Amino acid sequence: MAQAAPTSGGTPRHARPAVTGGPTTDVFDARTHRIARVAVPIVLALVYGYWAAANRRSGGPITGWNVLFGFVTAIVFAVVLIGLLTVAPRLRREVHALAWTAFVGCAFGFLYSQSGASILRSVGMSLAVSVVTFAVFFYRFYTHEDAEGRRIR
Repeated sequence: MAQAAPTSGGTPRHARPAVTGGPTTDVFDARTHRIARVAVPIVLALVYGYWAAANRRSGGPITGWNVLFGFVTAIVFAVVLIGLLTVAPRLRREVHALAWTAFVGCAFGFLYSQSGASILRSVGMSLAVSVVTFAVFFYRFYTHEDAEGRRIR
C-alpha cells in the first residue's frame, strides 16, 4: 500500500497551505500562565533560600537562625525576581541583558560567598558567570527583539 489513508477533514495534509508568521499556539491557557507567573518565582526562591542556608551551615546542624536566613534569602530573591520579570521586558535589549546579568551575577556571587570562599574569589567567579550570562542574554535579545525591546514576530 503506497497511498496514505484519507483524513477525516477532507483536505489532505500536504495540500493545505503552510502557516507562516501566525500566532504561536500555547499549550496552557491564560489562567495557567497567570498562576505560573507567580508560582515559578516563588518555587525558585524557596530552592535558592534552601541552597543559601545549606551553603551557610556547611553540613552542620540545622538551627532556627539557619532556617530564618533561608526564608529571608528566599523572600528577597522572590521580590527581586518578580520585579525583574515585571520591569525587564520594557527595557531596551542592551539594558534588558544587563539587568538579567546583574541579577544572575549577584545571585551567584551571594551563593558562592556563603560557601566560605574569600571575597576576592567570590567576586571573580561572579564576574566570570556574569560575562557568560551577558553574552548569552544579549545574543538572545538581539536576535529576538528590535532596538526598542519589542519582540520580533
